[in-house]
Amino acid sequence: MVVFEQFDNGLRLLTESMAGTRSVSFGVWLTRGSRHERAAHSGIAHLVEHMLFKGTATRSAQDIAQEIDSIGGQLDAFTAKECASYYVKVLDEHLPRAVDVLSDLLLRPAFDPEEVAREKKVVLEEIKMVEDTPDDLVHELFTQRFWSGHPLGRPILGVPATVGPIDSATLRDYFSRVYTAGNLVIAAAGNVEHEAVRDLVAKAFADLPANGESTPVSPPTAVPGLTVRDKAIEQCHVCLGMDGYPQRHDDRYVCYLLNIVLGGSMSSRLFQNIRERRGLAYAVNSGMVSYHDGGALTIYAGCDADAVREVIDLVVAELRDLRDNLVSEEELRRAQDHLKGSLVLSLESSSSRMSHMARQQMYFGRQFTLEDTLRGVEAVTREDVRRVARDLLPPGSLSATVLGPVNGIGLGDDQLALA
Repeated sequence: MVVFEQFDNGLRLLTESMAGTRSVSFGVWLTRGSRHERAAHSGIAHLVEHMLFKGTATRSAQDIAQEIDSIGGQLDAFTAKECASYYVKVLDEHLPRAVDVLSDLLLRPAFDPEEVAREKKVVLEEIKMVEDTPDDLVHELFTQRFWSGHPLGRPILGVPATVGPIDSATLRDYFSRVYTAGNLVIAAAGNVEHEAVRDLVAKAFADLPANGESTPVSPPTAVPGLTVRDKAIEQCHVCLGMDGYPQRHDDRYVCYLLNIVLGGSMSSRLFQNIRERRGLAYAVNSGMVSYHDGGALTIYAGCDADAVREVIDLVVAELRDLRDNLVSEEELRRAQDHLKGSLVLSLESSSSRMSHMARQQMYFGRQFTLEDTLRGVEAVTREDVRRVARDLLPPGSLSATVLGPVNGIGLGDDQLALA
């Protein structure tokens, strides 16, 4: 059972005890990400994440690493569009020490100017790495075009022109405005008791400031059409997409199943039709991203330049079919069983339970039981899938990005027509 508690300063705590485990996963989740940055400081949320591991008032970066290693723990973090997460997994007996280390990172970062200068070089290399990883780059280029002019369209890493000028004072200012109790959710799962975790958190995070700045947000607007970028690589990388639903949408389960039918599994239409039957691509799949106020359903394929037009035509044909015709009973049942199995298996570790709790709190403000979710998946009908496909796929709704040796291919917006 998940236990929820909110402290007087606004800090939220969730715990879930898991019988038969010796591990504890403890995570601190910030409800702010790259979409909440000022445009001039794009990438600052990600740079702060890096810098929190570079030392505190009392611990060096080496001290942090050695202390977690000495208890056999795993410490990591990530920054996303709408959140950042700092998490540790340890044996239950080492939880107090792990909480002490993690709270030190989040309350007393050093932001040493020399370390900032060094870490900016690391981030700039990370940005270059994306440029040299075409299957990542094509998604980045797609997102920038799809949500052009909106914060969700900016890269999480930032760009050299915005990361380069950030200094220690800028980081401290951002940190003081954003890393506040009202913006944090703490989740712990595994061999834990709520009262014990509450006492640890109350002591370790007692110095958190209560309130920070309010960041206004506006929903994104998709920009359809085709973007082509020539790049001297071996393959062409294709990304197509359309508007999706936000996290809290009533039809979210329908959209999950539509995605599985389309390209979210090995038995999906795209995988079977493009890879298995025609051998046009090694990698072909579809996926969903959902935020507070928007989302996208995207399709990716890596193929030879000579096959790009055919691959796009096949994807568009499958989208039209989903919109215009009912999926078969067998296809829907297979997708439902696949989704239910994936959900159950994904929640068997303490780290996945911890993440699941935190995300539900951030997006829904409540916890759905696994049974609630499975019932929602089972309730979806063939008519629901077609209705949602019609909603998401009106004529002129598709956006596409093609990256690779594309000179002379002759692509055009007309290929994306869904009429």
